[in-house]
Amino acid sequence: MTIVRDLPERVSKPSPVKNILRWWSKEFKVILAEFVSTTLLVFLGCMANVPLDDFTVQPPMYGPIAFGLVVLFNITSFGHISGAHMNPSVTLSAIIWGSVSLPLAVMYVIAQCGGAIVGYGLLLSVSPIDLIPGSVCITQPHMNHTMYQALVIEIILSTALGFINCAVWDPVNKEKQDAIPLKFGFTIAALSLAGGPLTGASMNPARSLGPAVWTGNWNTHWVYWLGPAVGGAVAPLLYKVAWLETKKDKDFEVQSSNGQM
Repeated sequence: MTIVRDLPERVSKPSPVKNILRWWSKEFKVILAEFVSTTLLVFLGCMANVPLDDFTVQPPMYGPIAFGLVVLFNITSFGHISGAHMNPSVTLSAIIWGSVSLPLAVMYVIAQCGGAIVGYGLLLSVSPIDLIPGSVCITQPHMNHTMYQALVIEIILSTALGFINCAVWDPVNKEKQDAIPLKFGFTIAALSLAGGPLTGASMNPARSLGPAVWTGNWNTHWVYWLGPAVGGAVAPLLYKVAWLETKKDKDFEVQSSNGQM
């Protein structure tokens, strides 16, 4: 007599290629939003730095205000899709905060750098003057600054930018999301007004990369990668340690309010 036993069905695991394709189809629109928003950031922001007729020196407030308003526009348009980071420093903060996975963050940075290069290239094609000889919209230290002084300034500016990101991501502020585009737009304008005359107030490696690629001006370019990277890392680490309220903190507050000390 032959005994027939039911054998468990083999569950076929998806191939790595299928997993990658599934992930890409899911995240493509998010990555595209980062590419488009960064393209617009550099194209429109640097457009305000194109020398105007009859001005030997561009009015100093044009650039900071323009970049702030473009950030406001981009966050309103793309913030609900990708977060509208437009900045590898912000993406680094998001990784440390835990709101973005490492694979997606890598694609964010690639999209941001590509968008910045395309944005400045588009500006070159429509500019009434040649922007390359004057390295228009390049970020570089003030002539009386050393590159290490510029590095410190970029770290402080990028840390300040990181703090407002952390404040927005903080669960305590989850009900205060209405004015986020305004908050970031005014922050970028303020930080750019403060640091622009000293370093160009990049706070954004991608924003500095786009003009550098097209103009070939790589003067102290490393400052605009290292400074924002340090600031983007310091801000969430410090915020988490010093100010982020944990479940343990909440339980302690509840016990204190109930007199259970």
